[in-house]
Amino acid sequence: MTTKNISRRTALASLVAAGAVRGSQANSAVAVGVIGTGNRGTFVGSMMAKHTPARITAVCDLFPEKMEQARKAMGAEQAQMYKDFRQMLESKDVDAVLIATPVFLHAEHFEAAVKSGKHIYIEKPAAADVAGCKRIMRAADAADRKVNITFGFQRRYAQTYQKAKSLADSGAVGEIHLGFARFIKSDGDPAGEARRPAPRTDLEKVQRWGEWKDLSGDLIVENNVHSIDVLNWFLGGRPLSAIGSGGSKTRRQGDMRDHNFVAFDYGKGVEGQLSGMTLAPPGYRDVVEQFFGAKGVIETSENHWRHFRGRGQETVEQSPRNITIDSVAAFVERIRTGKPENTGVRGAESSLTAILGRMAMDARRVVTWEEMMKSA
Repeated sequence: MTTKNISRRTALASLVAAGAVRGSQANSAVAVGVIGTGNRGTFVGSMMAKHTPARITAVCDLFPEKMEQARKAMGAEQAQMYKDFRQMLESKDVDAVLIATPVFLHAEHFEAAVKSGKHIYIEKPAAADVAGCKRIMRAADAADRKVNITFGFQRRYAQTYQKAKSLADSGAVGEIHLGFARFIKSDGDPAGEARRPAPRTDLEKVQRWGEWKDLSGDLIVENNVHSIDVLNWFLGGRPLSAIGSGGSKTRRQGDMRDHNFVAFDYGKGVEGQLSGMTLAPPGYRDVVEQFFGAKGVIETSENHWRHFRGRGQETVEQSPRNITIDSVAAFVERIRTGKPENTGVRGAESSLTAILGRMAMDARRVVTWEEMMKSA
């Protein structure tokens, strides 16, 4: 047998082996571990389990009763339970992790997940402050390029949003000079609740993180950041500065705002405006983004998208399914097909944009991106 034949046979065997590995990955279920089994972690994990070729093999939380409830809700009664996320990250039975822990813990959990080499789906926002967002960005930059990193800005993956973005990019409504987003919803009825002091222990912080700015980032960061990410997406990047106002009228717990209005300057005459509040009565919800051009208007939401061309001339299309399904389906498919993306920096920049708005409200003046980034 000649050296040429040996080389050819070896190369052929290598190709067959590589094909078998790719085929095995494409046909096998992605094993997912859920870190944080509260409402959001359980919901997103359920969407993965029910609507993608993924299976939940592990759950992690400080509270065993929450893990039990989550396993049942996700149809993953056999999933291994962990109280220490580091132990989960060491497991060979976990390919990817869903991080749905309190916001103030995101940076620590994300850094550890990157070092473990797992694929990562992390809920928004990146962090509650500038320092935390910078940690996320550094870790994302250091990640293996084979690792898939996705932030839970599910609008980026929704079918309706992608159609609307394609239309905007085509110039159908002309050059967009103004984007307006409103995130209006109810926060329930706080009447009758006795005011509690700030949490003092780590356990209290985990249990009550949603009441405090330093733990959650405030309304604009923890909640309105979804709309801000859409503004950044459609308006072409992060803003240069922001100015705004806001406060709290009805909240009985914590120091979170319950209303805010912020104007972001994206440069070159482009502005993005955000109005967010939780002052609506129970059951009321109005969450949309609108982009205005000389030839029309594009409106987006989690339920529909609309193209206004003139009086009596508009197209409206309803979303075919919950947009979180689109997001997790894209995440799992990228893992299965070996086509990763890393949205760590982009996700952190949208979170920093929200923090910029918060700082502008706190300072009651224009705050620039550079000033914000130098603050930590």
